[in-house]
Amino acid sequence: MLRGMATVSYWADDVVAAKDWYTELLGVDAYFVRPVSGPPAYVEFRIGDHSHELGLIDRRWAPPGTTTDVGGTVLYWHVDDVAAALERLKAMGAKEHEPLTERGDSGFVTASVIDPFGNVLGVMYNPHYVSMLGD
Repeated sequence: MLRGMATVSYWADDVVAAKDWYTELLGVDAYFVRPVSGPPAYVEFRIGDHSHELGLIDRRWAPPGTTTDVGGTVLYWHVDDVAAALERLKAMGAKEHEPLTERGDSGFVTASVIDPFGNVLGVMYNPHYVSMLGD
């Protein structure tokens, strides 16, 4: 039934600032922006080995009842070096949410931050992800 992550959406009160922050973090420009003229209500990036989609949406369009508090769900993005990723995120103004944590002795390592727009962004070294790529 679930075949893979298609799009993750993060909310922002200031989509332009969020787009700029994520452009710097990701090193790529958003490939999709709506509306085309005026301040965007939605921007989307394609990133990573499988071109996963990261969407930034004006918080005005959040479903009713969506909280502005830090959520309980964390989507982890694979990175090759969790410590380096965590330090870069913090240097860019993100706040540590979960410190670097080794998950047992099988090589899984996680950490998460709260981006400047209130979203939880997880980073993870995942040996299974690496093995799927054949790296």
